Amino acid sequence: MSVIVPILNEERHLADAVAMISAQDYPGEVEIVLALGPSSDRTDEVAAVLAGRDARIRLVPNPTGKTPTALNAAIGASRGEIIARVDGHAEIPVDYLRIGVSTLIAQEADNVGGVMHASGRTDFERAVAAAMRSRIGVGNAAFHVGGAAGPAETVYLGIFRRAALVAVGGFDEHYERAQDWEMNHRIRARGGRIWFTPDLVVTYRPRSTPGALARQYFQYGRWRHVIARHHEGSINLRYLAPPTMVLGTAAAGLVGLVWRPAWLVPTAYAGAVTLGGLLAARGENPRTRALTPVALAVMHWAWGVGYLSSPPELARGRIADPRTGGSL
Repeated sequence: MSVIVPILNEERHLADAVAMISAQDYPGEVEIVLALGPSSDRTDEVAAVLAGRDARIRLVPNPTGKTPTALNAAIGASRGEIIARVDGHAEIPVDYLRIGVSTLIAQEADNVGGVMHASGRTDFERAVAAAMRSRIGVGNAAFHVGGAAGPAETVYLGIFRRAALVAVGGFDEHYERAQDWEMNHRIRARGGRIWFTPDLVVTYRPRSTPGALARQYFQYGRWRHVIARHHEGSINLRYLAPPTMVLGTAAAGLVGLVWRPAWLVPTAYAGAVTLGGLLAARGENPRTRALTPVALAVMHWAWGVGYLSSPPELARGRIADPRTGGSL
């Protein structure tokens, strides 16, 4: 099998990520394909050293630096009939590939993934992690909040059958964000099966500052609107909640300048976020608990504004067929 890893500015984490892949207890042969973007740190040097020490590691260039381009380049250079995506700063358990592949086969699935377990180190990162593990923060997606094994719209990272990737043309390089959801949508449109299992748990390190978190969620909202324009019927209430909140709260705030009762809307939102954040961060230290409502508000507002401000131009220049559109 092949493990593909998109890499950009991962000097600090790359060696650890590769070590985790190399230490897998998977019983078959494993190759590791690193797609190297134009990093501004010593990532390429670290990758070269790792490849020099282990013949299983191969390097491919990704001049654009974009994630879907990196993934397609790595898929194209890989040889395995099963392909697992791992990110350069993800932390996977030693049985990740073994459990993933056995589940893929047992469920006759095209893609299998598990829980994106957000875990922070600083107080703010821990607050973001608590928000990302809560339904008030990210909705009811199983790969965020957990749940029973079963079919899913999308999963975190993914262990794929090569045939399924080739059938849909791989990742759509038009998407700077949400390319995994979009490709899983095309796999399902062809009758394929995406499977979630709570037996796979990957540690995810969240953004470390409010600004970085806002930029991340702004891009998520912006590109989710592009998906809604490309794939009719793919939007639901979970995705519409943040932009609806932004419009409703902002409008009520303006009306409140001349009619004070309208302030009940933003006040109610602030109260709900505060209570929800405190509950989501139960067991954390006082500073993390105080910061969790802040993290929630940043996520909600950035996602909502990103969705509402997504320019129509981003939806142009793609193949319209929902079953294809990738770049392999």
